[in-house]
Amino acid sequence: MSHGAGLVRTTCSSGSALGPGAGAAQPSASPLEGLLDPSYPRTHAALLKVAQMVTLLIAFICVRSSPWTNYSAYSYFEVVTICDLIMILAFYLVHLFRFYRVLTCISWPLSELLHYLIGTLLLLIASIVAASKSYNQSGLVAGADNPSPLA
Repeated sequence: MSHGAGLVRTTCSSGSALGPGAGAAQPSASPLEGLLDPSYPRTHAALLKVAQMVTLLIAFICVRSSPWTNYSAYSYFEVVTICDLIMILAFYLVHLFRFYRVLTCISWPLSELLHYLIGTLLLLIASIVAASKSYNQSGLVAGADNPSPLA
């Protein structure tokens, strides 16, 4: 019984049928090529992230510009909305600049799922507390009745 090397076939493509040296005259690719995904901002996922960021920013502005925002409930709501907005922006930039290809040690779909679950729970709690303390102030009610990101 022989344990010697078997037949190993490898393929290498130079991009042309003329041979390995034929591609040398072609211009080299720039180092930034492939960094930005130009089609991502038009996808449904990107548009939803932008809509979530705009909604969170509007909710933050409504609560922040209301005259009765000295309660701790509103401070908590402001912190949750801004932190959620920053995290959604971070995931948007990860997909826009294709960082998920570089940082393969992170499971991006799982981290996004966990972010949305935790963010939705925290935003739901903050909205309930802020809405219960709003005392019919229109800006506070409008900001606190913000729909959660997964809704």
